Amino acid sequence: MRVSFAEMEAATTACTGKPCPFMGNPCNKRGGVCSIRTYIQATAESPIELVGSPVSLCPNRFKEGGKIYGWVAERILETTTPLVLGEIGFLDRFKPDAKESETNSDDDSTDFIGRIDNVLIHPNRTPMDWCALEIQAVYFSGKSMNKEFSDIAKSDGAVRFPTVHRRPDWRSSGPKRLLPQLQTKVPTISKWGKKMAVVIDRPFFEQLVGLERERHLSNSEIAWFVVEYKESVTGWTLALSDVVYTTLDTSVKALTGGVPLSKEAFEAQLRQKLRRLQPAHPLAS
Repeated sequence: MRVSFAEMEAATTACTGKPCPFMGNPCNKRGGVCSIRTYIQATAESPIELVGSPVSLCPNRFKEGGKIYGWVAERILETTTPLVLGEIGFLDRFKPDAKESETNSDDDSTDFIGRIDNVLIHPNRTPMDWCALEIQAVYFSGKSMNKEFSDIAKSDGAVRFPTVHRRPDWRSSGPKRLLPQLQTKVPTISKWGKKMAVVIDRPFFEQLVGLERERHLSNSEIAWFVVEYKESVTGWTLALSDVVYTTLDTSVKALTGGVPLSKEAFEAQLRQKLRRLQPAHPLAS
């Protein structure tokens, strides 16, 4: 299967649209690459070792069997069979003369500038009881997969060591992508008396620095649903690893990750760079 997929991708620059095994719709990623994993090889003759769990690159990987919806709804809404709505408009463009009713239409093409990935609704509570759900995979840093497809296509199907170096880009995925989403949506959702659930995998969660937990859901604004992959004879299966309740403030600090350098340490960097650019400059010493 690896070889046949790679041959298809190596032969075109367009996405081939193979069915996604986790959501049913055609895959929108070249080669169907929805996760990556660490490879180690000491020498060219050494065996290739695969280390640790896969890291999710595509949010659709989390939709395996619709399990995440049941996990989230059970904890927050006290049901395992929620109604699941997708891509719900949340942040509208400011229109001074527009009436609010103008955005209350059944047309999903409304030009919202911010949407919530999913809203889960309790199937039979009145008034309506719901929670918001954001799903965040990780971007990767490194060259495109094109060389990989060509290399695998020429192989006999055995595991190949990657042709170039790639790694998960936690900084782009957390502070640059997920953080603004939470800062924009959580304050309003909390004012409405509702909760935000966030689904990430275990490797992503381990990048959060010093995340402070709340003991009870009622004291939290965000519920982190941390998933992992369990290996079996048929492949990797999605499993719930942990549920962590936090406030927005502590989540922002954890995603930002780190403390400012001292002024002395910062200026030492400046002098070091100056020495490279202008070794004789008096400020470089």
